[in-house]
Amino acid sequence: MVYPTESEARRDILEVGRRLYMRGFVCANDGNFSTRIAHDIIIATPTGVSKGFMTDDMLIKLDLDGNVLEGAHKPSSEVKMHLSIFRRSPEIIAVCHAHPPVSTTFSAAGMPLDKAFLQETAVSLGVVPIAKYAMPGSNELADGAAEFCLDYHGALLEHHGPVTWGNSMMQALFRMESIEYTATIAMYSKIMGFERTLTKEQIQTLTTLRPGLGITASLGEFS
Repeated sequence: MVYPTESEARRDILEVGRRLYMRGFVCANDGNFSTRIAHDIIIATPTGVSKGFMTDDMLIKLDLDGNVLEGAHKPSSEVKMHLSIFRRSPEIIAVCHAHPPVSTTFSAAGMPLDKAFLQETAVSLGVVPIAKYAMPGSNELADGAAEFCLDYHGALLEHHGPVTWGNSMMQALFRMESIEYTATIAMYSKIMGFERTLTKEQIQTLTTLRPGLGITASLGEFS
């Protein structure tokens, strides 16, 4: 595995925080994200801080058991979810959890994003399943999210919001953006009163492009 350096990881986390805040994907002190810098060491965001206004000294270094190695701030209680995902899949480098409004509305409704309206959704995002409701910071939340990390690029936490993962902090961010865009198209389709999705044959053809993009996960089956 190729991990980012600590300085690269810190830079990317601060940049992701600014982008999420500016796009309205997090408000107040919401959201949490992290990235590995070694197999068993991560850099994570602090609790109680706006993710759009973080500084380097606010970030926290932890091991995969949740022990704080460096940092004056406390990590989010939801770091358990990140740690569970990292332990489940050594190939995952970064995890991003935010509350973008449209996809979070789908999570509140308990509705997965499982319809392929767009070619891009069929090729690179796939299905976004629902992780069953669990209390914030609980082991149930952590395990419920980690259950999907081998086969999908993200999940909707019921009544909570999406979580994504990837081989870099920026890839996890881009998947968060893709989930919100896909949810927005799904919402508009309902408002307009249609559900004209890609056909099964079209989806099957599009998925043949995935290996060329380095996508090996199954990404679920569209309804």
